Amino acid sequence: MAFLQVNDLSFTYPNQTKPALDGLTFSVERGQFVLLCGSSGSGKSTLLRQLKPTLRPHGAQSGQLLFDAAPLDTLSLRTQTERIALVLQSPENQVVTDTVWRELAFGLERLGCEADTIRLRVAEMAGFFGITHWLEREISTLSGGQLQILNLAAVMTLSPALLLLDEPTAMLDPVAATDFLTLLRRINQELGTTIFLSEHRLEELLPLADHVIFLEGARLLCQGSPAQVGHTLLAQNHPLAQALPAAMQLWSACDGQGDCPLTVRDGQRWLDHFAQTHPLSPLPTEPHPPKRAAVLTAEKLYFGYELRQPLLKNLSIELEQGELFALLGANGAGKSTLLKLLAGLDKPQRGSVRTTAKLGLLPQSPQTLFLKKTLGEDLTDSLRLAPPDEKTPQDLLAQAIALCRLDGLLERHPFDLSAGEQQRAALAKLLLWSPQVLLLDEPTKGLDAVFKAELAAILAALQRQGVSILMASHDVEFCARCADRCALLFDGALVSQGTPRSFFPQNRFYTTAANRIARAHLPELVTLDELLCACGAEPAPPNAPPIQPPRPAPEPPSAPPLSPATPPTAVRRRSLSRSHFAALIVLLLVPLTVLAGRFLLDDNYYFAISMLIVLELLLPFFLLFEGRRPQARELAVLAVLCALGVAGRAITPFFSQFKPVAALSILAGVGLGPASGFLVGAVSMLLSNMLLVQGPWTPWQMFAMGLVGFLGGLLFQNRKNKWLLPVYGFVATFALYGTIMNLFSALSWHRTLTPSLVLAYMAAGLPADLTHGLSTALLLLFLAPAMSEILKRIRDKYGM
Repeated sequence: MAFLQVNDLSFTYPNQTKPALDGLTFSVERGQFVLLCGSSGSGKSTLLRQLKPTLRPHGAQSGQLLFDAAPLDTLSLRTQTERIALVLQSPENQVVTDTVWRELAFGLERLGCEADTIRLRVAEMAGFFGITHWLEREISTLSGGQLQILNLAAVMTLSPALLLLDEPTAMLDPVAATDFLTLLRRINQELGTTIFLSEHRLEELLPLADHVIFLEGARLLCQGSPAQVGHTLLAQNHPLAQALPAAMQLWSACDGQGDCPLTVRDGQRWLDHFAQTHPLSPLPTEPHPPKRAAVLTAEKLYFGYELRQPLLKNLSIELEQGELFALLGANGAGKSTLLKLLAGLDKPQRGSVRTTAKLGLLPQSPQTLFLKKTLGEDLTDSLRLAPPDEKTPQDLLAQAIALCRLDGLLERHPFDLSAGEQQRAALAKLLLWSPQVLLLDEPTKGLDAVFKAELAAILAALQRQGVSILMASHDVEFCARCADRCALLFDGALVSQGTPRSFFPQNRFYTTAANRIARAHLPELVTLDELLCACGAEPAPPNAPPIQPPRPAPEPPSAPPLSPATPPTAVRRRSLSRSHFAALIVLLLVPLTVLAGRFLLDDNYYFAISMLIVLELLLPFFLLFEGRRPQARELAVLAVLCALGVAGRAITPFFSQFKPVAALSILAGVGLGPASGFLVGAVSMLLSNMLLVQGPWTPWQMFAMGLVGFLGGLLFQNRKNKWLLPVYGFVATFALYGTIMNLFSALSWHRTLTPSLVLAYMAAGLPADLTHGLSTALLLLFLAPAMSEILKRIRDKYGM
């Protein structure tokens, strides 16, 4: 029986008609090293997350997943956590603590392991990975490569049987990527851990794999050994064949006889044998274009963060018009910092930056550029920044969509796109602004080989139009192919720069596979195309960008269809009945507890009363959520809302009636349900009083604020009205919250309440209640539209 068996697996995201995975069937044997590859958006990340149930995206799934002969969904949460580990693409997204030691111990502590067991496993893993000297270091001081190694070591302390990795080397420099892949080989060979890895960079990974699975258009195109899959792609002249190792492409283009070489070493041996009977042609003369005018100049830049050593020291750089300048260097060398200084986002501590051109920066994280609910709206909104042009805005938008292959993605939320799709979308948005100088930070991150070739053609076309490009990248092959000049950033300065033929041959790691293969015969050779020409073979024709005739701008998307995984009627009926039962508990049990504490205990045990009310408030929460086993992502959202409420109240201590808690409680109730609104309001008041001051008023505040959020959820859940919600916020805080707290004030001093006494306290509290009501209405007026959209997206995306 296979260790991992996938039978007819299909998956469709909510509000999407096209499946992200379509009928996948394959198996993985115990201890195999499996490489998952395919074009951007083919479903690689989605497939990996299907194999980690706790991180599985919300949507409609069908098919069968068997892990060690047992249905994957039947495994307990502890078993899933211990036996299946996932390493994400961005190292910083997986770190949860502040020091290396704590990060290594976190997973074991979460599972309740004994202290001796934790120390033993941490010591063992630190020794295996060679990071014993890191244990006391702050995580903030680690480079990107060190962070990724730490993430790998942290999940391996749990001794998983299956290790999933989603493009783990995408953010790493060549040296760090080599170190990381060496560790993966040791884990697979020495520990016997099954590895299932998704990656676009196949040069180093294909020789490591035992089995390759290739996805295209959400379906399985082919699978088998690396040689078999490579033969299939080459025989079909598949566009992604250009991502195969240089040795394999060279062997196929020349004669394709004998054993297929996969590594640089095998490629060198093959070339030595081939050159004995086929003399290699000399390289053509490298062109040297005349020096052009400088459009961006930086002189003697110094810059550092906080009290650390300067990251950039006496750095000078000049970018010429129409030039593509590639900047290489290790993780943490300062490439992204330099681009921010040149773009004006940061100010150098010394030195100067001069430019007269319009600059555009593509950041390393493209998500920071997206502002709208759909990609189509985001691109349309970017046209406001486009300069006057002979083309109409519709023509500009159509051309950008065609250039970056965004058809079919315009109705998707930008954050729901794959990493490669986000990178293409961010590039399209940048091109709409028509900058004269492009600053690109890791532009090929997450891109497949096909779009890399298209990106090269796009950048070449921009250069012909006079656009200057400064690109920071770890993609050595892309830089060698496209750049006019290359430079290495080390120790805060440029230590080497020149044309690709003068720059790459002098390096051992920061060089191309073709240069390593042919170094003994043609030392100055850099690209695979040059190697193919030297061997008498025809280089693969470049893929031109898919420029299409301008089309009308996309129309606003219509209302999306309901997800097949969401039976709305049944769920709504069940939730409503539970909400009514929770309301009965809140409206009866909590007030009785408050009054009992006042009249029977004389508020002498208000801490005990507060805790009793907390338990009573949690009872509806358990009734509404625990019955369907809430995921950690739901609890995390509620915790964040509570934290915002506490922080909002803590930063306004001198404005006691300006409580953001009320607005957040109402929004939580409207967006996530009545019980969520009650929980956010009650817990926020309890925790914020720990920062301010506790007293007998705490249980009253918890009940009153929770009730405001609860009733808001009952009355306005899933309803949009710009003005009605602020009106409710004013009435609820002014009348409901104010009345309850005024009653508390009266009962604090009087055993017997009379109408005149109550009216007196109400009149005394009128200014504070009015301020509270108006501030809540004002906050809801400004916060409700954006917060409602955010909570609706969270609810729909994660199935809350």
